[in-house]
Amino acid sequence: MRHIAMKAQWTDFITLLKREVVPALGCTEPMSVALAAANCRKLLGQEPTRVSVWVSGNLFKNGMGVGVPGTGMIGLPVAAAVGITGGNPDAGLEVLKTLTPEQVDAAKALLPAIKVDVKDVPDVLYAEVLAEVEGHCARVVICTDHTRIILMERDGEVLMAQDSAPGVQIQAAPSSKPAMTLREIVEFAQQVPLAEIDFIREAATMNQALADEGLQGYGLRIGKILTEQVERKLLSDDLMTLAMRLSSAASDARMDGAMLPAMSNSGSGNQGIAATMPVVAAARFLQTSDEQLTRALVMSHLVAIYIKTYQNKLSALCAASTAAMGAGAAITWLLGGQFEQISHCINNMIGDVSGIICDGAGSACSMKVSTSTSAAVKSSLMAINNLHVPQSEGIVSDDVDQTIANLGRLSKQGMLDTDIEIINIMRAKQQGKAE
Repeated sequence: MRHIAMKAQWTDFITLLKREVVPALGCTEPMSVALAAANCRKLLGQEPTRVSVWVSGNLFKNGMGVGVPGTGMIGLPVAAAVGITGGNPDAGLEVLKTLTPEQVDAAKALLPAIKVDVKDVPDVLYAEVLAEVEGHCARVVICTDHTRIILMERDGEVLMAQDSAPGVQIQAAPSSKPAMTLREIVEFAQQVPLAEIDFIREAATMNQALADEGLQGYGLRIGKILTEQVERKLLSDDLMTLAMRLSSAASDARMDGAMLPAMSNSGSGNQGIAATMPVVAAARFLQTSDEQLTRALVMSHLVAIYIKTYQNKLSALCAASTAAMGAGAAITWLLGGQFEQISHCINNMIGDVSGIICDGAGSACSMKVSTSTSAAVKSSLMAINNLHVPQSEGIVSDDVDQTIANLGRLSKQGMLDTDIEIINIMRAKQQGKAE
């Protein structure tokens, strides 16, 4: 494959990939709470006797029913408790990677002293933790991104503040058109010098290990069940099934609290899995070269980042479905498709799975990951035969970049009421349990 000299934009793409494709242990929303709690513990210098947590509605939605790594338990109070007793405040999204059984026991004892509530804030990703003990207190606020600490206070003294803290009147991040197009991404993935993008292979290694763990049986056991049905000859051992098996198994393990990190994408482990494992499955099934797999992974992850750029970090639209659009693009390329067919694939997926809602993180995420994965393979197979959803239908446009923008508009504006109702339903369920 002919390589050309590096372009300035390609350097930006590499920086973007290294920033948005990073390891994360457990569901990233509870990890934000755990990270804020761990930093509160560090500021206090001792164990608190009372911990108050306030989160945005979307963070509440994604933390209510998901497993916390190493605990065998679910929920934001658990994340806050283990963040206090065993979290590493300097480990980012791997804040719980050194958690011990003794620290988990201590967290269980602390749980009655932890209160979690929803706070009405402009930012969809917001976590605030206040830890108190014997006349001392510490407060830490994270917003906009999962590890972005904007406020640290100890005994009322502001130690660090960004934006409009300490009043914590957080403004939503301004929206702007992404500085890239699909054609530029495809060109980059095909032509950038291989040595510049070798780092992306870690996504395959890390998420494959998570899939292998998930095949042992976690959560709803989607990956394990699909594998058993292949062995029983109820399912074919084909590309689509392999992609679904690997993707859902990795999500099974992650959502049920396995102590293995996922390589995330845009702040989400499931997005990282959806952008990685279908591509790994296709490369294995098609017996591609290492270089082809590397370039396909770069294409998938960067397309996923591009599509997500048009959307809020958290929303009513299932982000695994949009991340899998990156995988569909990469699979189309591995099957011999070029830009036109890659565009067709994304249009096909947006015409197919753009209505999957996000009703919070949990074991059912692996079902949505497998559904989105099957859509990626199906859309790729259609695309390489030049079959595609026409621009006369729905939100699909002849210009694939416009279709992606239309999907972002649907997510950010059209589904706001949907998001509110989902959160209201989930809060009512939680309050019913408390009563």
